[in-house]
Amino acid sequence: MPVSQSSPTNVLADADASAGDRALLERRASLLGPTYRAFYRNPIHLVRGSGVWLYDARGRKFLDAYNNVASVGHCHPRVVEALSGQAATLNTHTRYLSEIILDYAEKLLGTVPAHLGHAMFTCTGSEANDLAIRIAQHSSGGTGVIITDFAYHGATIATAQLSPAAVGAKGVPAHHRTVAAPDTFRDHGRAAKDFAKNVAAAIDDMRAQNIRPAALLLDSAFSSDGIFFPDAAVMREAADHVRKAGGIVIADEVQSGFGRLGQGMWGFANYGLEPDIVTMGKPIGDGHPMGAVLVRPRLVSSFGSNTGYFNTFGGNPVAAAVGIAVLDVIEGEGLIENARNVGAYTADLLRALQGRHGMVGDVRHNGLYFGVELTADGDAALAASKTSSVVEAMREDGVLISSCGPRGNVLKIRPPLPFARDNAEQLAETLDRALSNW
Repeated sequence: MPVSQSSPTNVLADADASAGDRALLERRASLLGPTYRAFYRNPIHLVRGSGVWLYDARGRKFLDAYNNVASVGHCHPRVVEALSGQAATLNTHTRYLSEIILDYAEKLLGTVPAHLGHAMFTCTGSEANDLAIRIAQHSSGGTGVIITDFAYHGATIATAQLSPAAVGAKGVPAHHRTVAAPDTFRDHGRAAKDFAKNVAAAIDDMRAQNIRPAALLLDSAFSSDGIFFPDAAVMREAADHVRKAGGIVIADEVQSGFGRLGQGMWGFANYGLEPDIVTMGKPIGDGHPMGAVLVRPRLVSSFGSNTGYFNTFGGNPVAAAVGIAVLDVIEGEGLIENARNVGAYTADLLRALQGRHGMVGDVRHNGLYFGVELTADGDAALAASKTSSVVEAMREDGVLISSCGPRGNVLKIRPPLPFARDNAEQLAETLDRALSNW
């Protein structure tokens, strides 16, 4: 299939590097095995990152419009300084007294509603969601968790089983329930309007099978489902159904948190939700492996005394120093406001493309999070093929994005928070070229 043209220099560089990259791929497959998959048909050998830019081994620069892991920008100097300074001083676990861990917990808890009074630290978002599920099941006495039908919540046994995007519907245990994601695009948004009703029906079905509900686990941006931002009242109603059934509400903010949606620090606040537990990962450390669970104290009083919790590296002093630096950068550099303003500008540019390219069926956005759904007159396979080709074409043209959704036809655009207006213009121009090849 046709792809966008890179500059002659970049084409030559890619050709010169291909033999070395093939050798690297063969070595990777030999050492890491078949479960590790690389992005793109022509994988990129990255060697350096800075801000919104990534650089390959040949010196070619790529605009990163995908990696929320580096939330405040790749290798932010303030984060790097905090990490290296604390690593050169002390790094140990939380069974010793450490002021910096408490400073970080206090600062992080200061960003959420006051009812979330305890912080528990992990190394990943998967660990955070795993711990949240344990707390929910212990505190509620239930086992059943409700998730959306193409959600992704992690890679541990417990969270993988709650990630149909990874394991498929058959991989979800019988005591859990999936509900249709609140799709705001298809069927005049019927699934979004019916979301609360579907949650209530899932609870009724659990009870009919003598399963006690434990939790509703929600990604505030429905990232793997295709990126949706449903009506706030419906989300609150869904939460009410779960609480009335004795369960709790867990807000998975791994992808939607830390200012990503541009209205405040947390995605759940956009719906007026007051979750019982908030989980976070990836952006919390700007690339450093960190995660956290913020929770109502009453939920962990029994859990803590009966079960306890300890994580050797969760909340270590280096992680705490990094976490403080990330929060300071978000505040000090006005990154939430930037996400709101540049996000709105980017959305306008993307919607202009919708007017020029008939295959662009919908543009969904909140802050610096975008889902661009491609269509093909009802042909799902063709739409998915188009989407994959657009992603590949943009990679060849120097801009990195990805795709998501159960049909594989939604362009997933999620740049680091310092993304600027000129970056947005490059993104839109590159996407315009990629779409024009169809």
